[in-house]
Amino acid sequence: MRVAGFTEPGGPDVLRILDVPAPEAGTGEVRVRVVAAGVQPYDLAIREGWSPPGTPEGFPRVPGNEFAGVVDQVGAGVTDVEPGDEVMAFGRLNGYAEYVVVPAEALAAKPAGMPWDVAGGLPAAVMTPHIALEEMAVGPGDTLLVHAAAGAVGTVAVQLARIAGATVIGTAREANHDYLRSLGAIPVAYGDGLEERVRALAPDGVDAALDGAGGDALDVSLNLVKDRDRITTLVDHGRAAELGVRTTPPEKRSASRVAEAARYYEEGRLRIHVRGVFPLERAADAHREVATGHGRGKVVLLTTPPDAAG
Repeated sequence: MRVAGFTEPGGPDVLRILDVPAPEAGTGEVRVRVVAAGVQPYDLAIREGWSPPGTPEGFPRVPGNEFAGVVDQVGAGVTDVEPGDEVMAFGRLNGYAEYVVVPAEALAAKPAGMPWDVAGGLPAAVMTPHIALEEMAVGPGDTLLVHAAAGAVGTVAVQLARIAGATVIGTAREANHDYLRSLGAIPVAYGDGLEERVRALAPDGVDAALDGAGGDALDVSLNLVKDRDRITTLVDHGRAAELGVRTTPPEKRSASRVAEAARYYEEGRLRIHVRGVFPLERAADAHREVATGHGRGKVVLLTTPPDAAG
């Protein structure tokens, strides 16, 4: 099968099309013919040489920890999934491929009306904020500050928090303020004076903060939120322990979270914006786009035409 992978870590140009053996589904596993795979900062870290705990060493290495496609092989012991099922799933690696094998419990059904590019970029985009908001117990009456609120994770965090009954203040560039308002957030500009601008918008204080920017944004959150147990950083992991703030525990990932978000999508309560779609051959360009740190929503690779997958 074809994959977009690398044989040594480095910049985006190390990503290229490789031919590797197709995996086979084992006991309790399912093989999916991938149609679309999301691209995110996690994948860029993999490409640059980071190895997530518990992942196999060695090369070639194939990024991609979220994808959507069609089940084409079911392993022994799997009873609730059949070939031909359209699914969304998550893993740690190997999503930039024509086929990927994952445990059956990592699958969630893809809604029939959901476009493939949206489905490919949904699992990780919803999983991270879903876990973070749950861990911080964000609910009715809370005011949540979301940094990088117009990004892929930030926009979902805004919407999930609003569904939970919270008021949301979102930091973003001026160009994205109308977009954030359309999602139900109160926008505020980045830069010097951010803390004072947020205090003016929330005179009764900020109850929780989700940091998707790091650096000064995290410092502002520390000054605004009294309980550090209600601050989560998605990017400044190196400072989290010393500051006493949260990160999102990977063991909390589950297909049930993806399924719940898919239900919100079907009900029209959750929007997933895809800002860029690239063929597998242009994985390097997709990584460059994500690396800019700007732009609304998700970047997605299309691996296999839907008709070929089906």
